[in-house]
Amino acid sequence: MLGGGKSAPPGRKIMVVADPTQESAGALQYALSKAVFDNDELILFHVENPNWWRNTLTMFLKKPGLMNSGPASTSAGASATTSVEASFGRGDMEFLEEMKNACKLCKPKIRVRIEKKAVVEGKDKATIILDQSKVLGIDILIIGQRKSLSTVLLGYRLHGASSRGMKPIDTAEYLIDNSNCTCVGVQKKGQNGGYLLNTKTHKNFWLLA
Repeated sequence: MLGGGKSAPPGRKIMVVADPTQESAGALQYALSKAVFDNDELILFHVENPNWWRNTLTMFLKKPGLMNSGPASTSAGASATTSVEASFGRGDMEFLEEMKNACKLCKPKIRVRIEKKAVVEGKDKATIILDQSKVLGIDILIIGQRKSLSTVLLGYRLHGASSRGMKPIDTAEYLIDNSNCTCVGVQKKGQNGGYLLNTKTHKNFWLLA
């Protein structure tokens, strides 16, 4: 699954955690180019939280690797990128719809749908994603991962842990360790640098783009 085999397995449910960030764009690019087959269903899942900062998807969606992973033409890819750029600042549904459109351009045969959940008191992002993956019967969960200061600031903290003396845990790492399904943490390494992947059984697995 990590490298994307040539023969398609029976249809699966694949969830990509969808945020307007570079990490999420890299995860989607990996999913479309390496993990998703025509008979799969792709679910773009977004956890709504107005307090999270936003980064642009533009630099990743402009790269040939994402828009050319399927039979889409160059002009269609450029059009989708422009539309995504225009969607920022106009609400979550805008960027989610543009991500969905990009998926259909790359792989017209796959089924794509959007799922959203809002953050509620007593639940963090990691818990919401984990619960929803169980409810939907997800086979593969894919999330963008970036081991840097941003993941420390936005990371998941263990339930019941005090704010002092407890190191935050990255949301992706928590999902990798606790998901019943296969969870893949994806770090996109530059335009043609490939992917650094993490799962429960594979750590820092290098995959060429």
